Amino acid sequence: MIPVTDLHEKQKYVNAEMIEQVEMTPDTQILLTTGHRVYVKEAPEEVARLVIEYRREVLRPGYNADSEEGRS
Repeated sequence: MIPVTDLHEKQKYVNAEMIEQVEMTPDTQILLTTGHRVYVKEAPEEVARLVIEYRREVLRPGYNADSEEGRS
């Protein structure tokens, strides 16, 4: 999950694995594989950076989602 800010200034978490595309229209729009759209304040480049950061963390050797810090 990645943290994003909706257009009402509320922080939400979006499942990074469900993101199909991100575009600016002029607000940033995240299109999910379910067909739902999430409008956020972050720029598309920031959403992409957050997804890359998330994937690096999840795919890193020794990652354990059940541990307190995500490490085994």
